[in-house]
Amino acid sequence: MPIIEVNHLTKEYQLGHISSLKDSALNTLRRMTFQPTQEREQFKALDDVNFHINEGEVVGIIGHNGAGKSTLLKHLANISKPTKGEVIVRGSVAPLIEVGAGVNPELTGRENIFLNGAILGIPKKIIKSKLDEIIEFSELEQFIDTPVKRYSSGMTVKLGFSIATSMDADILIIDEVLAVGDIAFQRKCFDRMEDLIKRQKKTVLLVSHNIRQVTRLSSRAILLSHGKILNDGDAEDVCNQFYAINNKVIQDQAKAKSKKQKKIETNENFELLSISVVNDNGKPIDTIESRAPLKIKARFLLKKEFKKPEIIIGTHTVDFVYLTASSTATFPDRPNFSAGIHEVEYLVDSFPLICGAYAIRFSMFDESRNSLFSGDSLATFTVTESHGIRNQNEWLTLNLPTTWKIDDQIFSAKLFSLA
Repeated sequence: MPIIEVNHLTKEYQLGHISSLKDSALNTLRRMTFQPTQEREQFKALDDVNFHINEGEVVGIIGHNGAGKSTLLKHLANISKPTKGEVIVRGSVAPLIEVGAGVNPELTGRENIFLNGAILGIPKKIIKSKLDEIIEFSELEQFIDTPVKRYSSGMTVKLGFSIATSMDADILIIDEVLAVGDIAFQRKCFDRMEDLIKRQKKTVLLVSHNIRQVTRLSSRAILLSHGKILNDGDAEDVCNQFYAINNKVIQDQAKAKSKKQKKIETNENFELLSISVVNDNGKPIDTIESRAPLKIKARFLLKKEFKKPEIIIGTHTVDFVYLTASSTATFPDRPNFSAGIHEVEYLVDSFPLICGAYAIRFSMFDESRNSLFSGDSLATFTVTESHGIRNQNEWLTLNLPTTWKIDDQIFSAKLFSLA
């Protein structure tokens, strides 16, 4: 039998300002006379959500801001009541939903430990036996008898995490608190979580925007989007889907931002006609695979002759971190350019950048290094995953070929792979 059942869970909120006393009275009168009321718009924070969780499962809850993650956890912790549907929880719950949740600011840290234990139904004798352990883990020995209202937010969460993870509850619910405190305390949090998961076999629900945490700690993940379950399955597969969705959003935003932030300085004798990434047939494209060839074609008009001008073509991130560039100044025999339309191509045999959105830069100088044209964000393109290679943007910056020698055997890794 599942330890948690969520059946057709729906939670609605009314949007807009609080109704005036007059509007409330008029709506009441309309209801009594069976007339239509002027109700505010309803927002579904959760929309017909269904899933079961078995005892001992560790489930990550992921999704964009406003997807319904925290609302779902508040229903599981019995903090909120559903508009429709039901939530069945078979066992005690230790919730750590947000900073300071379950912590009374007027009480001292020590008093809050006893209060939280009592709320969970734990006998005072048991709480006393765990008191020193909780205080030691929270690193708040010096402040444990100080009212919590004088704690910093970090200290408050340290106390809350220490209490929640030390009590013998059947289900632990944690929302965005594993990154609290300094690096050393974060390490302690991870170790405590791994102990609860691997040794004590606790049922854990974890919400985090740090997807690596979810992948590392969870065996299963639920992806929420606009109050609905988009996917429920293997944590790694679900997290990869979330990465793909976010990458698409980021790339679209980056392209829009790049277009608005074009930086161009030009001379009256130069006109850029077009510049784009092209395929082998010379047709403009806006997507290439990681480590595939990158070919950029530029067409421009010169209104007078220039002897051995220098051309620079390169790439940068949409936040203007310059990545690659090449100059024709390295070629002493570079040609002269007559007045008229010219076309140049820039080719990188294997573009080594990871998946993401990038932009093109172009510059041209005359023989005396006077600028004829200089422009950034002239066009954008997207680098996608190589076929069969899993996207792990948060783990690397460059996608480079490598060669391994293992027991006199040579292995060439042309593409970075974690598969």
